[in-house]
Amino acid sequence: MRMSPEDWKPIYEKILEEFGYDRSSDENSARLLKAVMVNADLISDDDVVMRRDATVFGCGGGLEDDMKKVSPRGTLIASGASAGALERMGITPHIVVTDLDGEIGPQIDASRRGAVTFIHAHGDNSHLIQRYAKEFTGPVILTTQSRPDNLVSNYGGFTDGDRAVCIARHFGAEDILLLGFDFSTPSIKEGSDPKIKAMKLRWAEKIIFGCGRPGTSVEMPR
Repeated sequence: MRMSPEDWKPIYEKILEEFGYDRSSDENSARLLKAVMVNADLISDDDVVMRRDATVFGCGGGLEDDMKKVSPRGTLIASGASAGALERMGITPHIVVTDLDGEIGPQIDASRRGAVTFIHAHGDNSHLIQRYAKEFTGPVILTTQSRPDNLVSNYGGFTDGDRAVCIARHFGAEDILLLGFDFSTPSIKEGSDPKIKAMKLRWAEKIIFGCGRPGTSVEMPR
């Protein structure tokens, strides 16, 4: 079942407190995203097609091993840089969920091939919004983790991976398969803090498995 704004608000407030983030920075970034994407192919919730089954691809190093164990099914949702691994496998996702971090080229390519892209604004990605957001020429939905309005939506979620799961639930997926998710071994980008990454993974796991309302199942390969 979908996460309501009332469900998400206390989670968001705990995240702000734990990481020391500034709500106003999130909201400023969302305003920038709206300004940059004013002439983009913005679509509404009614235009999103979600099957009962959905597969969400993560950026963990075990993605290829997971796909040898279990075949993707239903609506294919790439979280962030996992779009690059999928492109190299010859797979175009139906949906990309991104805060514009990581390997950006394959995400833009997926958009050009018609994937719906959920572009997320948060307090420290305004420079990426300015640099990359306009490159997404396919259908786009703008998202925030703070206050939504008529152009920017909030479906819940903190990182690309758990936000993708929240989006799948919101649009009606009932059985969600996670491939390439590893909540215990952070994939560290150059210049990032391993401790912060580990904290984010703990929150992602909590949101995926502990904050969803009854009515959906989430599966990972064993």
